[in-house]
Amino acid sequence: MRITGVHLGVMLASHEGHLVSAIFHICVSSHTGSRWFTQVVVVLLLTLTLFASAGSALAEKRVALVIGNSAYNNVSKLPNPANDAEAIGVLFKSVGFDVVEQRQNLGNAEMRRVIRDFSEKAQGADLAVVFFAGHGIEVDGVNYLIPTDSRLERDVDVEDEAVSLDRVLKMIEPAKRLRLVILDACRDNPFGKAMKRTIATRSIGRGLGPIEPSTSDTLIAFAAKAGSTAIDGAGPNSPFTAALLKHLVTPGLDVRLALGQVRDDVLKATGSKQEPFVYGSLGGSTVTLTALTKDEQATQQRVDPNADVARDYDAAAKVGTKDAWDAFLRVHPSGFYVDLARAQRSKVSPAKSVSPSATASESSANLKEQKRAKTATLHSEPSRKIENSNVKILTPQERCLAGVLRRQGGRFMPEGQSSSCMWGEVDGQLRRLGNCQKSRSDAKAMCRTGVFGGG
Repeated sequence: MRITGVHLGVMLASHEGHLVSAIFHICVSSHTGSRWFTQVVVVLLLTLTLFASAGSALAEKRVALVIGNSAYNNVSKLPNPANDAEAIGVLFKSVGFDVVEQRQNLGNAEMRRVIRDFSEKAQGADLAVVFFAGHGIEVDGVNYLIPTDSRLERDVDVEDEAVSLDRVLKMIEPAKRLRLVILDACRDNPFGKAMKRTIATRSIGRGLGPIEPSTSDTLIAFAAKAGSTAIDGAGPNSPFTAALLKHLVTPGLDVRLALGQVRDDVLKATGSKQEPFVYGSLGGSTVTLTALTKDEQATQQRVDPNADVARDYDAAAKVGTKDAWDAFLRVHPSGFYVDLARAQRSKVSPAKSVSPSATASESSANLKEQKRAKTATLHSEPSRKIENSNVKILTPQERCLAGVLRRQGGRFMPEGQSSSCMWGEVDGQLRRLGNCQKSRSDAKAMCRTGVFGGG
């Protein structure tokens, strides 16, 4: 069998949407059998490697749509939404989002078209994020985002002149892992105050209303919880956006925890007047908006194979006994740390056997030494004059007696102080007590006999 040439072409799509062509050309002029088979296996392995790399890249696809509406035509302008959208767009670009569509001051027709076109970007994306800053309103249980040219003179106009939140959610539904909508749109709405009701029972909310996403792996973050309004802020960004800029893309931080930290910051910044709220749920795996860099991925992949052994070695070293080293060696039979453990074990001296009689003698000696030390301390303390000038300074004999009675739980009454009774203290400071019936004769006798070192 003669093979003149083999061409294998693999067309792969990278995360930027470009096509990469990998063409492997193996020319074998007169080789047959195992050599040809080996070459084919090499080509297949290379092909599988490229597919794996492509899959990894595709899994990291992140897209974002950022809209900030400040210049409203028919109501007062909002100072911060355009700034907020600009800052959030820069934030997403800084952490490597594949697509970041930024738009400001969109009218009704343009806003609908931008959201519709973004649905194509969400196709095949792992994470899709929509950020909107501007006015929003809830009418009859439905939330709407308001374009800059809306008039909203009647409640029925909202369906034609505003974009429903449900439409936004539908446009990002193709995203695989996370669909996140962030709305800094709960400001005190001027449209609702002047809007005419065509049906008396139709409700118009003060802010945005509560919502439960119909799709899984979807989160909707409000700048303020349902029914309340958000503060636009006196700085360049609203309190909500300022907190998002601080926490949302923290490397390795789950998006739910990041939004929790945003909530805490906003509560603190507004004196608990504004509380952000998140609707929806995710699964049990960690979802972060920040992809790891190549260096960070390499760092995570570099796992020390001896980490567990080193930890066990440190534990055994802290104990430092032969039993501890034996336990370590039973678990780890070979390796660098095992050699160190054997060396440390050999340095441990055998435990000395102590007879019960020797232990008793040592304990008795220790007790006697403690008594001598206490006696020395007792006699070394100088006599001091008591705060009550009527109490005389104790003699060494009386001080000894006071210490005896104190240790025995008794009371001591110095000579000449028949009207009061004192607790004895080693340093001679006596505190007044009443009803002292303790006889001093036994204690004096004990001091004279030297049982407690007195005399």
